[in-house]
Amino acid sequence: MRDPVDLALGAIPVRARGDDGGEGSPLDPAEHGVVAAVEHLLHRPAHRGEVFRAAEQVAARRKDGVGFDLVAAQQDRIARPFGGGTGHRLARTGAAVPGDEQAAGGFGLAHAGGLPVAPVDCQSPRPVARGRAGVALRPMATRSLPPRPPAGIARSCVLGVTRSLSGRAWHWRGGNMELGGAPGLNEGILAQLLMTRGVPAEDVARHARPTLRAFLPDPSEFRDMDRAAERIAAAVLSGEKVTIYGDYDVDGATSAALMIELLRALGSNADYYIPDRLLEGYGPSGEALVKLAEAGSSLIVTVDCGAMAHEALAMAKAAGVDVIVVDHHKCSAELPAAAALVNPNRLDEGDLAAAHGHLAAVGVAFLLAVAVVRTLRAQGFFGGGRSEPDLMALLDLVALGTVADVAALHGLNRAFVAQGLKVLARRQRIGMAALIDASRITRAPAASDLGFALGPRINAGGRIGESTLGVRLLTTTDPEEARAIAEQLSRLNEERRAIEAAVQEAAEAQLSGQHNMAVHVLAGTGWHPGVIGIVAGRIKEKTGKPAIVIAQDEAEGAGKGSGRSISGVDLGAAIIAARDAGLLVAGGGHAMAAGLTIPNDRLSAFTEFLEARLARDVEKARAGQVMALDLSLAPGGLTPELCETLEAAGPYGVGWPAPRVAVGAVRIVKADIVGKDHLRLIASGNDGRSFKAIAFRAGETEMAQTLLHRHQGRRFHLAGRVKLDDWGARPAAELHLEDAAFAD
Repeated sequence: MRDPVDLALGAIPVRARGDDGGEGSPLDPAEHGVVAAVEHLLHRPAHRGEVFRAAEQVAARRKDGVGFDLVAAQQDRIARPFGGGTGHRLARTGAAVPGDEQAAGGFGLAHAGGLPVAPVDCQSPRPVARGRAGVALRPMATRSLPPRPPAGIARSCVLGVTRSLSGRAWHWRGGNMELGGAPGLNEGILAQLLMTRGVPAEDVARHARPTLRAFLPDPSEFRDMDRAAERIAAAVLSGEKVTIYGDYDVDGATSAALMIELLRALGSNADYYIPDRLLEGYGPSGEALVKLAEAGSSLIVTVDCGAMAHEALAMAKAAGVDVIVVDHHKCSAELPAAAALVNPNRLDEGDLAAAHGHLAAVGVAFLLAVAVVRTLRAQGFFGGGRSEPDLMALLDLVALGTVADVAALHGLNRAFVAQGLKVLARRQRIGMAALIDASRITRAPAASDLGFALGPRINAGGRIGESTLGVRLLTTTDPEEARAIAEQLSRLNEERRAIEAAVQEAAEAQLSGQHNMAVHVLAGTGWHPGVIGIVAGRIKEKTGKPAIVIAQDEAEGAGKGSGRSISGVDLGAAIIAARDAGLLVAGGGHAMAAGLTIPNDRLSAFTEFLEARLARDVEKARAGQVMALDLSLAPGGLTPELCETLEAAGPYGVGWPAPRVAVGAVRIVKADIVGKDHLRLIASGNDGRSFKAIAFRAGETEMAQTLLHRHQGRRFHLAGRVKLDDWGARPAAELHLEDAAFAD
């Protein structure tokens, strides 16, 4: 039987339908050969690559898109015996037509507005297939036509980048997928973003507009949830004094505010207690719980803490006070003596509840609020003029706590944040509105504002100021008090930044002797304990390794530490193991963050313990580092409309990363350093369009130095996140630069 390429060169002309649905122009022998060769795939599917190479030749000559429609339509016919195909619909959306090499990042064909365009090829920097607005979707392969194994890393990369200026390969995010019958390019991009973040094709609609109705589980699935709800309901009915014991960070403050507002709406006598970060440290202390009991509290609800407070809760039990723990941190097999312990990360938790282990404490508190209202409703509490509390109005608190605690934004968390942002935009909570104004946010807040503007201000109160400021702000009904607290938190946040910069400089000075360490353990006297977590995060981002920063106190002979980890390295479990091994006075956390208290004389042994336990995990996590990309763009594709499309797949955060795009090839028109260590540049592409880009805190990196001093006569591919710059009279899209690579 003849080879498909021979068929493509020797077949007789036929006529085909054009892109507009009417009669098209006659096909030449090569074009007819494509049809014959595609039919031939029914018998010899191993030759798909040759067929699409022939189709590429057709596309290069045609002006009406007939070659693409023929290949797509014929592939649709062939795909059905293998499970159905979508080639023709893909061709009409501007998406890449599936080919056998595309799953490996090879070339594919695209169709844009009836005009054939250039192929995508990761092995050579040829022009990228463009859809509307200059956007190129990632190469895709249909599930019905399985691809050949990749020939090498160059065939699975984006724009041929196997090693960027930061040492990473650029890969497409996610596996093979189809856009199916998406009606337009923007809708296709939205579907692609969702599916590459783990959403099945049949579930795209639910995730495109996440609601609580679609994602909220039955609270009763969580262990001790009904017991906790019944105990709180009993306290409401009998008029007991209830105290909420919260943590001093944003998750703790929002969790406490949520429970306080719920109880007050139910007519309960509710109070709160937030420990001092420096004097009392993390978690409930037995002394504080006993004092609260002596002051008249018969029920204490700890939020964002308590899961490991065995001694403190034993003291509370001996004092005759019930304690309900609402937490999300890791638990040990032995649980503390609590009246109820609600935590999706309990080791004995059922599968459905354990699947929600990514919830922040404020998310768990919201589920408890739902359970309490349901319990009281069943007991006939509402009615006769008493209405149920508006639980949806609490979602602004849930959104803020979830984002600020860096909880994974998928599933229920994403619904919490999406709906909570709507509540925030209505400015119903007096304290939240004052905080937004103090942050100088003049539009509806976005998820990024929660993490970078509102959250840090509340955290500043717990870090270097008064620990109760956050809860007071979020629960006050006095506009003047709210304004005063918000302004105070803003001042504390500025002070926190100065302290943080000094500690970071001192910590980074110790890095020179730790190049071979898998985990950076940095310690010093005089460091403010309130900023060590932030500094640990900065060190982790700079080195790509887990980092623990410890503020030592010579008078006490011990230090308080905070750690941040990288994906694939469970730091919280390692800290708990070190505590169980007797190296720490206290310690706990979760996979990405942990806290500890350590005697100064055990620092070396602790460092060696972490190296032995985590070195292999860190090596594995760092091996073959890649940058995951979602789209490839020409500079003309960077538009405000694209920003809106990308935002539609949000909110973004940990576990639901904001889209990254590759732009290239471009020449650097201007590059300089602005502010403190920020690289700013203007780039221009072959399409004649230019754009602005900025790389924050990157002035000393190899990428920045190369773009600053070695850009003359060279072309680059740039990668980063697209953001809308709306400061000027005319909004424009700019690139927040994360990486770059030579294009030639």
